[in-house]
Amino acid sequence: MRQLTLRAALSKMLRPHDPISGRTLRAVSELISATSTHSDLEKITVTGVSIDSHQIESGDLFVAVAGAKVHGATYAGNAKLNGAVAVLTDEVGAVLITDLPVLIVADPRAAAGAIAAWLHSEPMRDMFSVAVTGTNGKTTVTTLLYQIAMAANRQSGLVGTVETRIGDEIVPALRTTPEAPELQSLAAVMRERHMRNLYMEVSSHAVSLNRIGGSHFDIAAFTNLSQDHLDFHLNMQAYFAAKAALFSYKYADTAYINIDSTWANKLLEIQELPVVKISRNTTSADWYFERIESGVQSTSIAIRGAGGILIETSTKLIGDFNLDNLLMAIAISVASGIDPIDIAAITPSLTGAEGRLEKVDLGQPFTALVDYAHSPDSVTRVLATLRESTIGKVIAVLGCGGDRDKSKRPLMGAALLAGSDVAIFTSDNPRSEDPSEIIKDMVSGLTLPASSSIELDRKRAIEIAVASAKPGDVVVLLGKGHELGQEIAGVKHNFDDRLVLASAIEATP
Repeated sequence: MRQLTLRAALSKMLRPHDPISGRTLRAVSELISATSTHSDLEKITVTGVSIDSHQIESGDLFVAVAGAKVHGATYAGNAKLNGAVAVLTDEVGAVLITDLPVLIVADPRAAAGAIAAWLHSEPMRDMFSVAVTGTNGKTTVTTLLYQIAMAANRQSGLVGTVETRIGDEIVPALRTTPEAPELQSLAAVMRERHMRNLYMEVSSHAVSLNRIGGSHFDIAAFTNLSQDHLDFHLNMQAYFAAKAALFSYKYADTAYINIDSTWANKLLEIQELPVVKISRNTTSADWYFERIESGVQSTSIAIRGAGGILIETSTKLIGDFNLDNLLMAIAISVASGIDPIDIAAITPSLTGAEGRLEKVDLGQPFTALVDYAHSPDSVTRVLATLRESTIGKVIAVLGCGGDRDKSKRPLMGAALLAGSDVAIFTSDNPRSEDPSEIIKDMVSGLTLPASSSIELDRKRAIEIAVASAKPGDVVVLLGKGHELGQEIAGVKHNFDDRLVLASAIEATP
C-alpha cells in the first residue's frame, strides 16, 4: 500500500468539484521553452507535476533531475506505472527514457515550480504571503506571525520546520521548505480554504535547490546570518548569496531586513527591492524599540514603527534575539493590515515556536529549558540570555549533528564552554558518524574544567545535568528542540528532549 504523501494528502483536500484544470503538454513546453522528442504534444494533458516518482498521480508530469548518485530519469518507469504522462528532464536524462514523451530543459528542477504555480493559477498571489529567511529566527518569526494573524481572526497558513498548518489543521511535512510542486499544491489548498495570509520559512537550501520556483511573496524578510550549513554551501559567501537571491523582484515585492549585522549591511548594498529596516535600537530604522524594561514574568516594550506608529505592550518571550524576532513579526503584521491596537492586545499571549527556549516545568526548584540552537551564534545567544537571567548556574547539554558541517563543531564546543558553568558534551543526531569522533571535533583545542564532562548517551547526559541542578540553576538542552527522534547509525529512534528531561526531573529525589 502506498504511503499517504504530502502531495496525496493535499490532493484529497481539494474539493472534488474544483479540480486542477489540465493543460496540454505543448502549452507546458511553451511555458518553459522546452524542446521535445515527441510530436503530438497537443494530445497529452498534464494535470499535475512531481519530482518524486513515488508521489506521481494519474496525469502528472514527472520531473527527473540529476541526483548525487543516480539520475532521476532512472525512475521514469516507476513514474509511468503510477500514472505519469510525460517526463521533464535534462539532456542526460532524456537519453535514459524510451517509453514516455520527454520535454528537455537545462534545469528541470527550476522549471518544476513555474509549471506547478501555472497549473494552480499562482495561488500565492491571492494571499498576503511572507517568506522569512536567516540562520536563526525563521521558525519563531513565522510562528509569531501566524499566532498574531489567527488571534486577529485572519485565517492563515504556516509552512515551516516545526509544522505546516492550514488554519487550525496540521498537515504532514518533511522539510523546512517543501519541493516546489508540493509547495504550490499546499498554497492552492490554502487559497481554496480562504486563508488570507501565508507565512513560510525559506531555507538557503530551498533557494539553491529551486524549491521556491514559481513562488512570489509580498514580503521577503531577513533575520540574520551566521555560520551554518557550510557542508552544503562550502563558504559564507556562497551561503549569503543563497539567502540574498530571495531578495529580488523574481520572488518578492518588498524586503524587511534586520539591519543589526554585517551581513545585513551587505544585503542592503545589493538590494533591488524597496527596504523596510528593522533594528533593536537604531532609531533611524523604520521599526525599533523605544523602550525595553525587563520584569520578573515579562518584558514591557514600546515599539516605534513606520509613520510614527507606537505599540506599547509586553511579552513573555525570553532574550534579546526573541525581541528581534517579535519586532520583525509585529512590523510585518502591521503591513498585512492588522490594527496595531489589536497587535498590542495580542502580544502578551504570544508563545513563539515549540522547542525554542521551551520550558519543562514539573514544579522543580530550577528552570529547565529545551532549545533548537544548533549553530555557534545561536548557542552563544541562548546561553548569554540565560546567564543574564539566572541567579544560579547555567548547566547546558549540547551535541553536534553527524554528516553535516564539521567546521562549526569546535566553534559550538567553544560557545558551550564559554557560555555555561557546567558544559556537558553529548550526541545530537550522529547519523552515520561515530559520536565520539563528533565530540572530539567539538572539544578540539579546549581545556575542559572539572565541572564539565563528556557523555555519549544523550539520555544519560540529560540525567547528569538534572542531577547536578540546584535551586536557582537553569538546565538547558540545546540542538534538538522540537525534534521527536534521534538518528544513530542510520536508524531513527524515538527521542524527545522535552519528555526525556521531564522523566529525569521526575526521577530526581
